Amino acid sequence: MKKTVVITGASSGIGEALAYCAAKANYNIVIAARSKEKLEKVKLNCDGIGGNTLIVPCDVSLQNDCEHLINATIKEFGAIDILINNAGITMRALFADCDLSVIERVMGVNFWGTVYCTKFAIPYLLKSKGSVVGVSSIAGVKGLPARTGYSASKFAIFGFLESLRLENMKTGLHVLVACPGYTASNTRNAALNKNGESQSESPLDESKLMQPETVAKAIFKSIANRKPYLYLTFEGKATVFLSKFFPRLLDKLVYNKVAKEKDSPFK
Repeated sequence: MKKTVVITGASSGIGEALAYCAAKANYNIVIAARSKEKLEKVKLNCDGIGGNTLIVPCDVSLQNDCEHLINATIKEFGAIDILINNAGITMRALFADCDLSVIERVMGVNFWGTVYCTKFAIPYLLKSKGSVVGVSSIAGVKGLPARTGYSASKFAIFGFLESLRLENMKTGLHVLVACPGYTASNTRNAALNKNGESQSESPLDESKLMQPETVAKAIFKSIANRKPYLYLTFEGKATVFLSKFFPRLLDKLVYNKVAKEKDSPFK
């Protein structure tokens, strides 16, 4: 019997790559994002690979949309084996200059989107002894300057899923926190500035970053092995190590890295 996977933020980047991995593995696939047009393109590609794909347009910051996503999945496929909370947005501005609505928006999508989808899916995940995945970030391990809202949301996801894992030590539910590190995507181009507008241009050279396909394969491998954590890239793994043993050194390294970004707020 085919397993069913639900992927949020599936219209581009890591989410799109996850959908293609699921299609190659012959899953029933439910892809969710705000843009129906972009989802239709992903569905076409998934179906071409061999997937069985359902589109559900969804703004994960809205509780009713998340409930509809899960209900539509159960109506179509009758079960949920894997929920991948991938939808996310970022921001780039000093906290002192940042409108509070920007922080609220980032928390709404990244944190509350994860909470809402997991809440409505968990009865079915417990029944299937399935997996719930949160795509966090190295920014959820070490706070990044000029990304206060983003880091806060990723720390919140980390804490939420760790607590959920402990609550379910004896239920068979698998919980994975995935921290990819810098990955090539449109996320930084769409990052919110201090006024909540898209900054339009990434401060990083996206061509030199880890590719979404690499992240997607690593996530599915970690799901198959029921791993609790996934850290990717040398820089990401080094950050985890330094945060434990050399926190002051890491502070300086992180500050200097952000200060060297194009149009850095520290300049």
